[in-house]
Amino acid sequence: MSVILEFLKVVLLGVVEGITEWLPISSTGHMILVNEFVKLNVSDAFMEMFLVVIQLGAILAVCVLYFRKLNPWDSGKNEKQRRDTFSLWGKVIVGCIPAGVIGVLFNDTIDALFYNPQTVAFTLILYGILFIVVENHNKGRKPTTRRLNDLTYRTAILIGCFQLLSLIPGTSRSGSTILGAMILGTSRYVAAEYSFFLSIPVMFGASLLKIVKYGFHYSGSEILYLIGGMVIAFVVSILAIKFLIGYIKKNDFKAFGVYRIVLGLLVAVYFIVK
Repeated sequence: MSVILEFLKVVLLGVVEGITEWLPISSTGHMILVNEFVKLNVSDAFMEMFLVVIQLGAILAVCVLYFRKLNPWDSGKNEKQRRDTFSLWGKVIVGCIPAGVIGVLFNDTIDALFYNPQTVAFTLILYGILFIVVENHNKGRKPTTRRLNDLTYRTAILIGCFQLLSLIPGTSRSGSTILGAMILGTSRYVAAEYSFFLSIPVMFGASLLKIVKYGFHYSGSEILYLIGGMVIAFVVSILAIKFLIGYIKKNDFKAFGVYRIVLGLLVAVYFIVK
């Protein structure tokens, strides 16, 4: 019975990861709240690693959904389309450099300084306000970059600099890159897709670092938790990504901004009262 209960907790964590990794609402903020009420019966070290590694399931969802777009060797592509795909990967790699370098050098320091409810609540509210401000500012303006192929290397690396902000817990990796891309003049659709693709090397790298850091010595139940969490995150991520792409075709990001503000206030109040 206890094993079933623990696995149900894994399912819940996988669902939360699959939804919040792609919507610009901060997976960290949600995981902190969930972890307050639903705790896996594992060590703190394993839990830290688990929360990063289940992101692999979320990343695989992007790879599956966008396999043709991301595959330069797809048989249905002509020479120009292959060049465009290689160029897209070049822009993804360039965009990952800022967060990759700073993350490797200072990730533990940043977590030690900022991984706390106060910071998460503040960043949830701050970026929620920014989403509303940016959407109001862009209202009636035509984006300068309306297709992913039109994204320049300069814009790609600048978006990568915005991704640096996501190293602060509660910011949201997708939130920071989408906001940055929109500020730089991309359409919501381009901002969202480029954010998805930026996540592939970043999150694969983060997961690999955690696995290497904590080694490969897991019990049978821990392996089950990891696989189960990844599978659930994968399935839910596919649904979340499809929802977001469909949503932004007709709507802006203000609703996510409001949601972030409300969640940030709830996090702040809960931990003040606690």
